[in-house]
Amino acid sequence: MSHSSSNRLQVLNSHISSSMASEKDAALAAVPSDSPTIFDKIINKEIPANVVYEDDKVLAFRDIAPQAPTHILLIPKVRDGLTGLSKAEEKHCEILGHLLYTAKVVAKQEGLEDGYRVVINDGPKGCQSVYHIHVHLLGGRQMNWPPG
Repeated sequence: MSHSSSNRLQVLNSHISSSMASEKDAALAAVPSDSPTIFDKIINKEIPANVVYEDDKVLAFRDIAPQAPTHILLIPKVRDGLTGLSKAEEKHCEILGHLLYTAKVVAKQEGLEDGYRVVINDGPKGCQSVYHIHVHLLGGRQMNWPPG
């Protein structure tokens, strides 16, 4: 990573950490819109990310605030109105299936043979903080139940 990219990532991390006391605060403050999200900026390479998988439809990268030893976000490269699962339409079935299949592929790539958790947060009460649908892949430790 270049010095410039490293500085931008540090600034981004600092901004996110200082402006969001908790994920719930972030979710309650977030407003769904068609404006570019941080994920759009990552897709467009405007913000660096630790990418672990990429194909023509999906980008997977490590979460900057991991909640487990392995915490990867999987996002569609084209939002197409799919800001959250509650906004899904029949036209989104293919990308939703591809996101879940890709989660399985990445889990295997990451050595999560003993199990993992897949999470999709939706809306303010679901603690969604970025309104661009995304799948959390969590693993590398024992998951607890109930989850939250």
